[in-house]
Amino acid sequence: MLKYLLSRLLTFLPTFIGVTLISFSFIRVLPGDPIIVMAGERGMSDERYQELVQELGFDRPVLVQYWEYLGGVIQGDLGNSFVTKRPVWDEFFALFPATLELSICAMILAVLIGLPAGVIAAVNRGKFFDRALMSTALIGYSMPIFWWALLLIIVFSGNLQWTPVSGRIDLIYYFDDVTGFMLIDSLLSGQKGAFTSAVRHLVLPTIVLATVPLAVIARQTRSAMLEVLSEDYIRTAKAKGLRPARINGMHAMRNALIPVITVIGLSVGTLLAGAILTETIFSWPGIGKWMVDSIFRRDYPVVQGGLLLIALMVMIVNLTVDVLYGFINPKIRKQ
Repeated sequence: MLKYLLSRLLTFLPTFIGVTLISFSFIRVLPGDPIIVMAGERGMSDERYQELVQELGFDRPVLVQYWEYLGGVIQGDLGNSFVTKRPVWDEFFALFPATLELSICAMILAVLIGLPAGVIAAVNRGKFFDRALMSTALIGYSMPIFWWALLLIIVFSGNLQWTPVSGRIDLIYYFDDVTGFMLIDSLLSGQKGAFTSAVRHLVLPTIVLATVPLAVIARQTRSAMLEVLSEDYIRTAKAKGLRPARINGMHAMRNALIPVITVIGLSVGTLLAGAILTETIFSWPGIGKWMVDSIFRRDYPVVQGGLLLIALMVMIVNLTVDVLYGFINPKIRKQ
């Protein structure tokens, strides 16, 4: 298992270098001058402009800038924001709990509904439940996030007034930020109605963000279950008179989990990408909205550091998925 883990870790280095190159290049291909954006409507003199160019290192060759950026990343220094002057690390981890809370809730919802839906569809192949569930999954996968979010806001926030439109909690509540997770902090605060308010603010963003992963997990679970259910050992188990629940739950589901876990791991990237739109629409104060605002402001260190940290998290999740493969199926460790 250690050899298997080390082989997976070796793939980290070239991927990491590639991510730094992409994050460094991405913001620089966008039109606009960050120094002019920083000046705003006030403008600045040519002398001051040249001073800032030298101060920020934009007068150096691009390869030198990248080398200095890579050296800072290796040392754990992602730089300071051009706008707030705060370290990128501090801003990222101040906002990351909001995105993490939303992503965890969305993934839990996607797994809790997607897995049973896929199993039910596979067991009832060709029947009403199969067609209904897979048609619903296809619709969910095809819907644009921004359209789906606006539709839910119009129905549940506008017409029915069941849920708030934006934010993480009502403004009447104030308490110390202990964990960064609003659900936990609202419970710890002991304020009446705070937890309910946090849940109501979380409902719509969670549903919107979970829709695409839910549909993918459901369809992949169905496909994997159908493949496993056609195996000889499943027919043998049925011939022995084992209960369908035991056959589907223990024998079939366990072997069908490997491709499903792959999809769940890859869905982390989908969640983070979807969080950018979701957080922007719902004014959710997470890293998605932070990244969008930074792109418009040409805040190079924030965009570079944010992309790098998000990619690093996706890499860690994929590594975890690879390790889980080895535990679920020992044959994979020998490959």
